[in-house]
Amino acid sequence: MRRAGRLAAALLPLAQPFAAAAEPAAPAKAAAMRFAPPLGEPLSWQVTMRRLGRDGSLIGFSSVYRLQWSRLGRGYRLDATLLRIESDARPELVQALTAVLQPLIGQSVAYLVAADGRRVELADPNALGARITGRTEALAADASRPEARAIAALLQGLSPAQRAELATADIRALVAPANRDLAAPSAADGRLRTVTKVERDDIAGGQAVEIDWLWQIDTASGLVVREQQQSWATEAGSGARTLVEERVRALLER
Repeated sequence: MRRAGRLAAALLPLAQPFAAAAEPAAPAKAAAMRFAPPLGEPLSWQVTMRRLGRDGSLIGFSSVYRLQWSRLGRGYRLDATLLRIESDARPELVQALTAVLQPLIGQSVAYLVAADGRRVELADPNALGARITGRTEALAADASRPEARAIAALLQGLSPAQRAELATADIRALVAPANRDLAAPSAADGRLRTVTKVERDDIAGGQAVEIDWLWQIDTASGLVVREQQQSWATEAGSGARTLVEERVRALLER
């Protein structure tokens, strides 16, 4: 069961759209950013997570969404449909994550986005919560699927605030004014604006973890067309770096 718990912790960031409370506003630094998403135009959005496995190889999972923006009052409504999950991992790992997300595959989840893009929340968190809660309870009681049980148990143990973060994480990353990690713009290439940031966290033994960020923002719409986060383990002395985790969120070309 300990192995299943480690696996669940690794897969949890992929299990994004779960019931949550409203999201707090983004920092004021993003307020001046233009936000005008394309209305009535379907978009494809892919979220890919790769993590270093025990055998030294990177294991990847991708969630592919269809997005549709529309006007709602003074703000916007975003309908996001999880189309499929892709992975190069072992079949049992893919099945564990798919088992949790099965109620959402092919189903539309609606988000409400403020007119300036700085606030994102679920349109009907109670309905989504009921759909997911039943699934996680069933999996948590299924002794024949230890990995899926572990993921379900982690989800059940999240606080409302943690569920809020998980529920809207991908959409907040997509909407530049709501993206809390986004640094100050550094370069522009026509319609695209590139932003980079490097973070470092020193750990025991002289080692460190360095996180490289890269964003590409469509300045006309205020959407982040690509967000890339790479976490590197840096050895003491030599400074050699090993990629231990990578997450890429990207709008796919139509």
